[in-house]
Amino acid sequence: MTSKATSIDIAYRAGVSQSTVSRALRDSPLVSEETKEKIKAIARELNYKVDKNASNLRTQNSHTLALLLCEDPTNDDSLINPFFLSMLGSITRATAKQGYDLLISFQQLSSDWHADYEDSNKADGIILLGYGDFVDYEHKLERLLSQNTHFVIWGAEHNKSSVASVACDNQQGGLIATEHLISLGRREFAFLGDASSHSPEFRDRYLGHVKALKDAGIVVDKRRQVDAISTENAGFEAAGQLIRKGAHFDAIFAASDLIAVGAIRALKEAGLRVPEDVAVVGYDDIPVASFANPPLTTIKQNTQLAGEMLVESLLKLIRGEKVPPKLIPTSLVVRKSCGIDL
Repeated sequence: MTSKATSIDIAYRAGVSQSTVSRALRDSPLVSEETKEKIKAIARELNYKVDKNASNLRTQNSHTLALLLCEDPTNDDSLINPFFLSMLGSITRATAKQGYDLLISFQQLSSDWHADYEDSNKADGIILLGYGDFVDYEHKLERLLSQNTHFVIWGAEHNKSSVASVACDNQQGGLIATEHLISLGRREFAFLGDASSHSPEFRDRYLGHVKALKDAGIVVDKRRQVDAISTENAGFEAAGQLIRKGAHFDAIFAASDLIAVGAIRALKEAGLRVPEDVAVVGYDDIPVASFANPPLTTIKQNTQLAGEMLVESLLKLIRGEKVPPKLIPTSLVVRKSCGIDL
């Protein structure tokens, strides 16, 4: 008896992957029309029939959520932003509390997870942490939308209201950090961090910083804004750049704690005292902030609440409910790097 044709047979004849065959037979927009027609013609020739039972089984709820951690530049080989480690714990607890399992996967920014997810059928929806260059990341989100994937992103609002997001109020964080430094008598500010659309969280922190300066009647000197990604090395280089060109500043607002720790090292190597000569404030309140020398004043993001809201938003999407973007308030954690003797 002749065995039934399978999708593997079609893939072999068409010279494509099995997942491409699956997408083509479902009319996925990820496959070109030419490739679709080629695959469908082969399927007809082989008298291929979709296994309805297997298809139905794949569409049933798995009662599992997926957490995709996207790689970030780091000083070690982990490629995971340390801020996300506390987020990971809160998301895990929140998922278990809702009676769901959590599938955790590390994704390289160059990979095609945005295209492959629809064929994995391992989870009912995904939580996305980290994005690298947000401009490139948005294209991947568009693919997920076209596949009707349930997903929620952390950290930045998308320009489409159909994308669910949870973020801390970064403009508020930048505002209160800068207002605190102003209240201590600081007047010449440097901002370390990318303030462009490629990094919307840092950009919003910068916008809050600028608002505080303008509200206080302090002139914003754009020459003292230096791009930096969230690593200690980037903070060291950014602060060093300002020092080498002879910029005058008595305060640094860094877009992340890692940038701030690197900046403090650069200041010390240049013979500047923290906080006597330059006050420094970071952002995130990761564990290293309290162990820095001096301990780092920073903006705290509520990771426990964030994890709960990410899971809650995703489950609402899975149930077919609309989920508007959510903002979480930030708070100031004062330590010695800004000049307060605790």
